[in-house]
Amino acid sequence: MEKTLRGVGVSHGVAIGQVRHMGTAVLEPPATRIPTEDAAREQARAQAAVDAVAADLIARGNLAGGEAQGVLEAQALMAQDPELMADVARRIAVGSSAERGVYDAFAAYRALLASAGEYLAGRVADLDDVRNRIVARLLGVPMPGVPDSDEPYVLFARDLAPADTALLDPTLVLGFVTEEGGPTSHSAILARAMGVPAVVALPGAADVAEGTVVAVDGSTGDVLLDPTREKQDELRAIAAERKAALAASSGPGQTSDGHRVPLLANVGGPADVPAALENGAEGVGLFRTEFLFLDDSAKAPSEEKQVEAYRKVLEAFPEGRVVVRVLDAGADKPLDFLTPADEPNPALGVRGLRTLLEHPEVLRTQLRALATAAEGLPVHLEVMAPMVADRKDAGDFAQACREAGLDAKFGAMVEIPSAALRARAILQEVEFLSLGTNDLAQYTFAADRQVGALARLQDPWQPALLDLIAAAAEAARVAGKSCGVCGEAASDPLLAVVLTGLGVTSLSMGSASIPYVRSSLAKYTLAQCRRAAEAARAADSAEEARAAAQQVLSGE
Repeated sequence: MEKTLRGVGVSHGVAIGQVRHMGTAVLEPPATRIPTEDAAREQARAQAAVDAVAADLIARGNLAGGEAQGVLEAQALMAQDPELMADVARRIAVGSSAERGVYDAFAAYRALLASAGEYLAGRVADLDDVRNRIVARLLGVPMPGVPDSDEPYVLFARDLAPADTALLDPTLVLGFVTEEGGPTSHSAILARAMGVPAVVALPGAADVAEGTVVAVDGSTGDVLLDPTREKQDELRAIAAERKAALAASSGPGQTSDGHRVPLLANVGGPADVPAALENGAEGVGLFRTEFLFLDDSAKAPSEEKQVEAYRKVLEAFPEGRVVVRVLDAGADKPLDFLTPADEPNPALGVRGLRTLLEHPEVLRTQLRALATAAEGLPVHLEVMAPMVADRKDAGDFAQACREAGLDAKFGAMVEIPSAALRARAILQEVEFLSLGTNDLAQYTFAADRQVGALARLQDPWQPALLDLIAAAAEAARVAGKSCGVCGEAASDPLLAVVLTGLGVTSLSMGSASIPYVRSSLAKYTLAQCRRAAEAARAADSAEEARAAAQQVLSGE
């Protein structure tokens, strides 16, 4: 019998096929004791397994490219963490086997993270994946992973590790559904980059029987079990209509009455540029530079290496706008040479601009590298700071930019409620704002963006979040300056219409979402966008806000 489940749609498109589950296995090794004389051998086995797993993760990252590469390289660093390896060695020295020493050391570190209120839930999932890969190698068993199939299928899992998601074959994996995860989790971001339909935070996903025919709508979050032939045909027709609308939509982002809303791409490095150009990005609204720093967490990349990477991106958009976010280190992106290892709650600690102001030489080098990379290019370079809390933060960043001789616009990211509420003061120091809706939602609702159970509070349709966006956009309008959105909210075609109505001046997103947003904006006038925004803000929940905006735009 046909049944509909509702999760959180995180990547557009419709997928219809049979369910295949991610392979699972209990990878807890036996608690056997080893003789003292075997300790050196076991330590060597553990080190070899760790090095092999790290090399495999880096190789997977090189194959995947783009944002996936940075995520997997961060996992490789996690595998080789010196403190973890020292704990493994201590456990082996007192009688644990290599595999048991690894298992117990990772368990202890996992417990530490969990005791901090599960702030790093997303990182805990990554840690579990690294542990499983090392233990599987030591036990000589296959690592549970993507099922082996010659026929296309819809992948179901409790959660997907970045190493699995990054190398999904879109010719075989029609879409995927997970029980855990949130709209801004690593898997969701990578799914959008790949263009694979995906639904996360779906209760009971792991219990859906193998082989069940399902229809997954990554736009609505609906998952239909055993859909009828008629329903399958209807969904395919809807998907075909969407595809035709995308094909018919081209050119710059604008409403039907010609109000321009530049559509920009979020990129993690040069590898993401081809997809941005292919999808018609008018520039880059968020260049995440931290992936360059994750190559080696022990030291910052040289100025020369930074110049080379930055220039490749800047050269791809002649006459275009490229907005670079300076290093956003800390929290779930720790760097040994910058971030403290003993913060009780890194999300509320020294991260982003706070880290850079404590290490001015790192910021100075990055700003100089950006200035050098832009020399002689017609590109419109803009540089922004993450985690700006108030006017002093903004002023300190602008002063650092001036002292580095940077010929660019200086901006501030609005990721903290205080920055949205006091945007007018911040705009006295900088020339533009960029709303990072992922973190802004996290801090507004005290809801970790990686925890699937809190997906309701991470929903960018939450009226309180829309109020903060409106406040920042209005402050920018009064000041005659720009206010864009570079968080994942911009990738929702319907929400993009509402954001435009709120006064946002540009939208930046994963490249695969640009055609969807362009097509959606082109259907409505600016007046309709504003009415939809008013209706959404008048609602009391995310669901009501979405429905109210849809009702206005459909003319009901």
